[in-house]
Amino acid sequence: MAIRITIKGKVHEVGYRLFLLEEADSLFIPCFDARNVKINGKEALIVLVDGDKEQLEQFIEFVKSNKPENAVVEEISVEEFKGRVRDIEKFRASFNTSQLSKIVQVGVKMLEKQDLMLQKQDETIKEIKETRAELKKEIKEVKEEVKAISSKLDKTNDLLEKRFERLEQEIDRIKKALIKAGIEL
Repeated sequence: MAIRITIKGKVHEVGYRLFLLEEADSLFIPCFDARNVKINGKEALIVLVDGDKEQLEQFIEFVKSNKPENAVVEEISVEEFKGRVRDIEKFRASFNTSQLSKIVQVGVKMLEKQDLMLQKQDETIKEIKETRAELKKEIKEVKEEVKAISSKLDKTNDLLEKRFERLEQEIDRIKKALIKAGIEL
């Protein structure tokens, strides 16, 4: 006896097929198939199951009362199926292959992104090195300017010290002349 279960809603890319495969395995269902499809432009999952009546009843009950965490189920319909249902091991092999293919595609995209990130990193490092070289040059120029200013300040200080020294000497001579002239300070 075979059945066809149609599950409509947000049922793609949420792990639904694997979720149902695990339950079919636990019930020792011999024939199982599950395909993501679109019905009238909306996501749906078609599940074909063949086994004895008790297995199918338990599986139907599981489907109606359980779903993957991120799935949103809007409708479930169950009907008898007259065609053949593939062996569960063949489905598993096919499913594993399709999942590995997805993983490889994601891996390739990740490698492409990694290459872009490394390229941007190299560009950033180059810019940092260039900026660092420019900063070193500017710092050297500022140091030279500071050294020149410092040298000028040293000369200015020397000149001021000499002037103050001369002023003090002249003040001393004026004081002595005033005292000599009889003017008290």
